[in-house]
Amino acid sequence: MHKYKMKQKAALVLSGGGARGIAHIGVIEELVKHGFEISSVSGVSMGAVVGGVYALGEMEAYRNWLYTLDKIKLFSLVDFTLNADGLVKGDKLLKTIKAFIPDANIEDLPIPYAAVATDIINKKEVVFTKGSLFEAVRASMAFPSVFTPVKTEHGLLIDGGIINNIPINRVKRMPNDILIAVNVNADIPVEKPADEKNGTAVTQSIYHKKIKDFYTQFRTTLPLGVREEKMGYFNLINKTLNLMTYQLTEMTLEKYPPDILVNISRDCCGIFDFYKAGEMVEAGRRAAIKALEVYEPGKSKGPGFHQGHARVDS
Repeated sequence: MHKYKMKQKAALVLSGGGARGIAHIGVIEELVKHGFEISSVSGVSMGAVVGGVYALGEMEAYRNWLYTLDKIKLFSLVDFTLNADGLVKGDKLLKTIKAFIPDANIEDLPIPYAAVATDIINKKEVVFTKGSLFEAVRASMAFPSVFTPVKTEHGLLIDGGIINNIPINRVKRMPNDILIAVNVNADIPVEKPADEKNGTAVTQSIYHKKIKDFYTQFRTTLPLGVREEKMGYFNLINKTLNLMTYQLTEMTLEKYPPDILVNISRDCCGIFDFYKAGEMVEAGRRAAIKALEVYEPGKSKGPGFHQGHARVDS
């Protein structure tokens, strides 16, 4: 039984984080179950994907599709092949995403939506609040060293998490709403049910072999000195980017404290572990329940709509 006599409007902010972003689905389902009406959404990278799918009313279908992914099917969609612009040939994956996010206009969505990307040529944040939803999502999820960047007339767009991984200042606010942020990169311990199991030994061994083969192929393209580093060049890039986005997220949360903060551990899965969809959705549910247990309606942490809390108008 939820705490509200009538539905509470909520401005929802969804962070990036690769496969960890699947947890956003569980969070959203739990919020709706508890009587929240999501009145606007902003997201970056995987948060932009889930936010867009939700705004289109396709989240259940998207969740069910994610549940069909095992490690072998994942590798048939994400081809870890080196090329000049990125490390993943994302054509199959993008085609699949387009089935859930058609070429709709953002301004035609039933709720205000914003997706964040980074223009590395002009050194600025790009916020999509109108135009093609698919193109906005595609730009927002172009993670450096992985997916190819998106060329525009005057710039080059990559993952928005590089500059704003939890876009609280980009969500549109409504009268009497509350601000809910979901951070899937929290520095907290992983919480799992005691009886949780995931996959079989056979598919796990195939998956790890594929990953090992990919890293081996990647290392052969590097200078000899870099190849011999213990950290590994690709791993070093990702750890550096993760640390940077983590620090930026912490600063954003301090500047724009949400009324409800839902935290999911950054150690719960790897950025490519989309085969753990069921596990991540449940992690999102548990995290949302935990956050809602300590939230008291009417006792907001930050200033409300009329007091100028983080607001952007499209």
